[in-house]
Amino acid sequence: MTDRKTLQLRDASEIADDTPSLKKKGRGWEISDKRLDALHDRARDLRRHSTPAHKALAKKFAEADMGRYKFTRHAVVGSAIVDFNCHNLGLAVMIDEEDADETLAKRRDKSLEAVDIRVMRIPAAEILENMDDVLQRLTLVMRERIADKKARARAHREANPNQHYSRPNRTGGPRRNDR
Repeated sequence: MTDRKTLQLRDASEIADDTPSLKKKGRGWEISDKRLDALHDRARDLRRHSTPAHKALAKKFAEADMGRYKFTRHAVVGSAIVDFNCHNLGLAVMIDEEDADETLAKRRDKSLEAVDIRVMRIPAAEILENMDDVLQRLTLVMRERIADKKARARAHREANPNQHYSRPNRTGGPRRNDR
């Protein structure tokens, strides 16, 4: 006869040692408090002293009606400061100035893309000279990201048919599943 395994509860002292501690700051990126504060100070300084290309693109974003997609200026994402960040899309827009360090930029892009944040690099001169072309390219990238997110959500729903996510009925009309 074989020994049967039974469900046993572990002692509370054993459980406390196994669970990882929650990160209070840095949103799970394991950044020290001092480094994170320095990043936020640097981002604040960059917002105060923006370049002409950054100001022009920020003005276009402020004027545009993009629905639920909002671009945040000089946002801290992980251990990097990106010029514009759309959290809903996982899209970062970086403006390439003439005096920027290329190797540092490539390393930052690689770390952001490792956590599924797409980085779009735009030369500053192109923003100032041909804004319409820049906005068209940005719109195409946004549409690609929206399509990717919808495809991933669809694949997740198909892989997990028993999971149901109900949203609160804010409009007063019928819910999406009731139609």
